[in-house]
Amino acid sequence: MDRCIDTIEWVAAFFVGIVAANIFLAVLLRNLFAVALPDAFDFGRLLLGILIFWGIAATSYRGGHITVDLVWANVGPRWQRSIDVFATLVLLFVVSVQTYTLFDKVRGTYHDNVLTFDLRLPTWPFFAVAWAGDVSAVLLIAIRTWRLIFQPEKLAGETAAVE
Repeated sequence: MDRCIDTIEWVAAFFVGIVAANIFLAVLLRNLFAVALPDAFDFGRLLLGILIFWGIAATSYRGGHITVDLVWANVGPRWQRSIDVFATLVLLFVVSVQTYTLFDKVRGTYHDNVLTFDLRLPTWPFFAVAWAGDVSAVLLIAIRTWRLIFQPEKLAGETAAVE
């Protein structure tokens, strides 16, 4: 289970590097050599979408996303755990619905044969990779929910290691 979690986080980190390399190359070629990288804008836009969905997967498990802890900080440990479980269940529901609707977008771009501007490449594989990141987010949020309910000591150890 932990190997799966680590792999998903490494995939998210890989896409950060790909997006950064795309931007760096596009700017470097445009400013130093007056050459435009074909489809740099389309690739950047599509890769950023992939990065967002894989980033959701990485941050959802670790609890690294933005939170508001006003109530949580002022209640006891039992209520804190209840709030964590409820919030994670809501997140699981929202991301599951998002995953379902994103699959519809993948299918739509495939059937509509949406292509990039310069190279005329199909865009549906980019949407499919983003959808795979969303599926990974659902998986990791489900694991987090399970661990919050049945194995809270595992999450407590991981949170302490991150901080």
